[in-house]
Amino acid sequence: MAVMAVLRPVGRFLAGGWRVLDATRRALLNLLLLVLLLGLLLAWLNRGPKPLPEKSTLVLNLQGRLVEQYAGSAREQAVAQLRGNRPEAQTQLRDVLRVLEAAAQDPKISTLLLDLGEFAGGGQAQLREVAAALQRFKKDSEGKKPVIAYGDGFDQRGYLLAAQADQVLLHPMGLVLIEGFGRYRSYYKDALDRLGVQANVIRVGTYKNFGEPYFAQQPSPATLESDAYLYDDLWQRYTGALEEARKLKRGAIAQAIEQLPQRLAAVKGNTAELALKEGLVDALKTRDELRELLIEKGARAEQSKSFRQISLGAYLAQLPASRETGPALGVVVAEGEIVDGSADAGKVGGDSTAELIRKARENERVKALVLRVNSPGGSAFASERVRRELELTRKAGKPVVVSMGDVAASGGYWISMAADRVIADPATVTGSIGVFAMLPTGEKLMDKLGVNSAGYTTTWLAGGGYDPRRALDPRMRASVQSAIEHIYEDFVGRAAGARGKQPAEIDKVAQGRVWTGAQALDRGLVDQLGSYGDALQAAAALAKLEDKALPPLIYMERERGRLERVLDGLGDVLAPPLLQSLRAQLGLPPLLLQAGSELAWLAELGQGRKPFAAVVHCLCSAP
Repeated sequence: MAVMAVLRPVGRFLAGGWRVLDATRRALLNLLLLVLLLGLLLAWLNRGPKPLPEKSTLVLNLQGRLVEQYAGSAREQAVAQLRGNRPEAQTQLRDVLRVLEAAAQDPKISTLLLDLGEFAGGGQAQLREVAAALQRFKKDSEGKKPVIAYGDGFDQRGYLLAAQADQVLLHPMGLVLIEGFGRYRSYYKDALDRLGVQANVIRVGTYKNFGEPYFAQQPSPATLESDAYLYDDLWQRYTGALEEARKLKRGAIAQAIEQLPQRLAAVKGNTAELALKEGLVDALKTRDELRELLIEKGARAEQSKSFRQISLGAYLAQLPASRETGPALGVVVAEGEIVDGSADAGKVGGDSTAELIRKARENERVKALVLRVNSPGGSAFASERVRRELELTRKAGKPVVVSMGDVAASGGYWISMAADRVIADPATVTGSIGVFAMLPTGEKLMDKLGVNSAGYTTTWLAGGGYDPRRALDPRMRASVQSAIEHIYEDFVGRAAGARGKQPAEIDKVAQGRVWTGAQALDRGLVDQLGSYGDALQAAAALAKLEDKALPPLIYMERERGRLERVLDGLGDVLAPPLLQSLRAQLGLPPLLLQAGSELAWLAELGQGRKPFAAVVHCLCSAP
């Protein structure tokens, strides 16, 4: 009993202490909850961007490549970061156009700074869209909002945009690099011969040169003729645009390049001084001098030594969303290689892109559809899947307008053939109506390795029709030739029907040859020359949406499922280490790795488990 009497006060003390501790815990948790609720309330009250101060400078800081839509997904960006790579920056063309249109009317914006320090370029058609938008900005603001372009240096693509500015400023150690258009291809015939590999390219079209690097040692006369006709036209348009914007004499750019060694020596190798002397820039300034200039033209930012400014992304975020009701125009972007099945943004999947078009057709708000094409082609089957859905859209009573971007050739032209109107930029690369197939075989390589292939089949086609280990059977070659000739005739026939011409007329300008948009117009392959905005206006007019303002735009874009993202993520993480290990063990030279990457599209086509795949690809890219 005595022990219990001693322990009883201790128990009461511990119980009391526990009650105090429990009360303190609950009070702290309640206080934390209260702080959290107050924070959420303040965040709700202060939601949205901060008001833009007067005399602000819009910094048009173009990041990475100019694209029609963001390629890849958030998952791919995360995987790149896990690998230690910096995710590729991208800027959507439509965002740039929207920001410039809004900023021209915004009284808070007093100056536009074009910052091209991290700009990775775009195709000629895209660049011309932005250049035209810069000119509209100057016109709509009635010259009251100066446009200043600044660069530590300007490459050929970035300078086309910079030249539109009222002032072009260059760092004193910078240069303006204008090179011209053209390309050198790698030709692998000798390397493949040494390996014992035959390309077996089967094609229709004199100018269909996609497979040429694998069966020839140099470009054919037809290829050189086609390239010269294409690049010369693009170059004249490019230099003409620069000379007009910078008020230079006609031919000044070409003459300066021709005399570059002498002219550069005259300024003792000072590239920035040469750019100033040639009239390509207006002044040489360091970044701190640029900062002071913009403070003078605008205003100094509060609590900062810099000027009042807002970036492209921040300005875009504060623009109002388009209205969610009423008639609208649907927009489907077809950018990248055309492949069978489904594909993420950055490629045109036959199934996935067809599905987007179908959704636009079934959307009651969508009164007309604009297909924005920026593709060099790919699978003929996938191209037809997309074209058919456009044809059904027209039959459903919804007009279809095709807007051609940098490239709309071969398969990119195929998917453009079911439109009420086709609008191309003068610098669009288009046409390339032709078909080819490639069935590589390595029978001589097998001989070198001492590996034999033999067995029994009930027919020559079973296993022997096309087996990369064995020489291509002449019967298989003849069958494939017949099949792709049929596809070519189908291509030409569809193009003739779409363009209101006879097949013989289309065949004369087909044969796999590429044209600029202006050249294509002369040959009846497109309806008119114009911009993306012109295509939107045309679609609105065809749908009889005669309101003065352009109808809202609904961009039809594919969303990926969670399971698909996880599975693709596993493949992306595991595949590169395995590939790197194989490269290290085999000691493959860089040239063969380059050839392998250029032939990667064959693996994609081969997943269809077909004896061969007909390809409508132009082997061309935006210059």
